[in-house]
Amino acid sequence: MTDPILPGNPPIVLLMRRSARAKRISLRISQLDGRVTLTMPAKLAEAEAMAFARSKEAWIRKHLEARGEDVPVALGAEVPVGGQMLRIVPGQGRRVQIGQAEIAVPGAPDRVAVRLGAYLKEVARDRLAGACDDYAALLGKRYGRITMRDTRSRWGSCTSDGALMFSWRLIMAPPEVLDYVAAHEVAHLAEMNHSAAFWAGVERIYGDYQAPRKWLRQNGSDLHRYQF
Repeated sequence: MTDPILPGNPPIVLLMRRSARAKRISLRISQLDGRVTLTMPAKLAEAEAMAFARSKEAWIRKHLEARGEDVPVALGAEVPVGGQMLRIVPGQGRRVQIGQAEIAVPGAPDRVAVRLGAYLKEVARDRLAGACDDYAALLGKRYGRITMRDTRSRWGSCTSDGALMFSWRLIMAPPEVLDYVAAHEVAHLAEMNHSAAFWAGVERIYGDYQAPRKWLRQNGSDLHRYQF
């Protein structure tokens, strides 16, 4: 079955979903990938749901425009690294090199996204491990392994046995944002909750966390627009 489309410039593909729990028609736009989901009660006619979507077209386009377009990672594109926008240029030798305004990626053009993604994951692991070491020492706790993932629903996590997980895309954010997420997850080694005691622990090992936390809420979804 082909997904329905709202015609226009550009056309908007709708992911139509029927739900036995839904009492009314609803629309949701993912800030991560721009997917527009149209949910409707199980027995509702599809034509009625589409009429609802057409009535909300201006709202849909406004929110999609605010989100911005996805950015394919390739030569000539710009990507954020440490909060700074860098243009991807051809590189020499075997390693990725970061300059003040450019990031040079060697190898075939069709391998740029894979090479750069692998490099950023390596740098992210190194930076996050160093930050976690520092914050764990301040907290007086030890953590277990660190893993890097490309998570969509969270920037980090801490398990009951002290294993830490982070989104490698944090390396694209400003350094203070990466450090805040590291401190946040390390603080869970002492408090596996978001109680007042937990936030006091974050502040004790990191300092005032409000600015990086706000940056992540307002800008974090943009980091997922870069398609590696």
